[in-house]
Amino acid sequence: MEESVRFTEMETPIGTLTLVATEKGLCQLLYGDSNETCVKIRTWMAKKNMRREIIRDDSCFRETTKQLHEYFQGKRHVFDLPVDMYGTSFQKSVWEALQRIPYGETQSYKQVAVAIHSPKAVRAIGSANNKNPLPIIVPCHRVIGSNGAIVGYGGGIEKKKKLLELEGA
Repeated sequence: MEESVRFTEMETPIGTLTLVATEKGLCQLLYGDSNETCVKIRTWMAKKNMRREIIRDDSCFRETTKQLHEYFQGKRHVFDLPVDMYGTSFQKSVWEALQRIPYGETQSYKQVAVAIHSPKAVRAIGSANNKNPLPIIVPCHRVIGSNGAIVGYGGGIEKKKKLLELEGA
């Protein structure tokens, strides 16, 4: 995969997903097909100063699509995939905390802030959630408002509700 960014698409119960990977691992999971997400991929690459060819390569995503299908069938609760996540150290600490929220459970933005030892960073948690490049894999959908309301999700509230329903949360 050297010097290229690979992508594939897959159908799921919540719509088409576009998966993007570098040679190091999965770097983006986007809602929509590649026609819809191409601009997002190119914009992301430009921000990261990546000058690479974008190639469709279904074969390098076999394990990722397998694990995602298992998740949507309710058979997988944790993902075990190589990832290549780009973000600030704060964002990465939030994304690591999100991965510790158990399947089928939710936490408030405040609880996530406390978990990363930044109890006053509630809004920053929301911002980091919004920048999460790997929704579902890094389960930002498990974060809810302090009053229990289902709020804010890059893929839309309906997708968030469906994911939480799938997990029995």
